[in-house]
Amino acid sequence: MSKKSLIQKEEKKKKMECKYKNIRKSLKKKNKSTFLLKEKMKINIEFQLLPRNSSSTRLRRRCFLTGRPRANFRFFNLSRIILFKMVNACLLPGVTKPNW
Repeated sequence: MSKKSLIQKEEKKKKMECKYKNIRKSLKKKNKSTFLLKEKMKINIEFQLLPRNSSSTRLRRRCFLTGRPRANFRFFNLSRIILFKMVNACLLPGVTKPNW
């Protein structure tokens, strides 16, 4: 189980990312459509004025149950440890344990 403060920090980043998503999208669109260097510099300054945590690349996928930040399976939104425990307990339909 990861620290609750880290999980709360990640939730805060998610909220901020949702809040500024449309603004970032419109700035990216403007940046692609312009060809003048001065306009692109102005747009980049606007990007820099936005909060750092509003970028989607700063988000980290975490396990749904434990909050573990590494070795997550996107399809299940679970860490590998929890996923393998659930597979062994036959709790996930359609997933079989590999035989060697």
